[in-house]
Amino acid sequence: MSLVVLAVDDEPPALDELAYLLNADGRVAHVHRAGDATEALRVLRDTEVDAVFLDIRMPGLDGMELARILHRFAQPPAIVFVTAYDDGAVDAFDLGVTDYVRKPVRAERLAESLRRVAGLRSVPSPPQDEPAIPVELAGTTRMLPRSSVRWVEAQGDYARLHTGETSHLVRVSLATLAERWANAGFVRIHRSYLVQLRLVTELRLTGSGYVVAVDGAELPVSRRHTRELKDRLIRAAKHDWTR
Repeated sequence: MSLVVLAVDDEPPALDELAYLLNADGRVAHVHRAGDATEALRVLRDTEVDAVFLDIRMPGLDGMELARILHRFAQPPAIVFVTAYDDGAVDAFDLGVTDYVRKPVRAERLAESLRRVAGLRSVPSPPQDEPAIPVELAGTTRMLPRSSVRWVEAQGDYARLHTGETSHLVRVSLATLAERWANAGFVRIHRSYLVQLRLVTELRLTGSGYVVAVDGAELPVSRRHTRELKDRLIRAAKHDWTR
């Protein structure tokens, strides 16, 4: 599949390198360039592109703000952030970006992003609204879908996302995730824990207080969250009975 892409970076050497690597991939038919977000919007006004490879930290309208604008397009292009920093991971997650590539960019890593973009364009399915958050795995940034997260553990200013197979440390507070994931069924049970309610299989009283069983793990429930958790579990069970 031939892709038309737009590379956006305010640093000319970085833009040249990104455009070179994109052009070198056989799936790319044409690479448009823009030195800032305003120029990128001018290109997008006149040209339909499959994907925007976008730096985040730029003067004026930055990459995150541009991504929010693109997210509102009737047919938005795939967005791939290309950045030297990981502090945009949470916002990227909320925007449902296709990939998050760390600088310096490697050809094989960019090829993986292009495979994802090509996959989105070749499968005739409705757009996926489920967000995914960038996580580091063996030196590679990958997009972890929220549906794979069973529970979350606070670790200082970070959060550890526990899946069925492994866990990932991300730079986001538990409070932020609790607020943003509330509508997706995640419930705060403790100052240090957030769980996916539908995966709770047991709420049990022990000598030290209540615990819940989630995906084989037992997690403490604080006194202040016990009543809300019980109510949520009862409402969820009643909903299942009456469907």
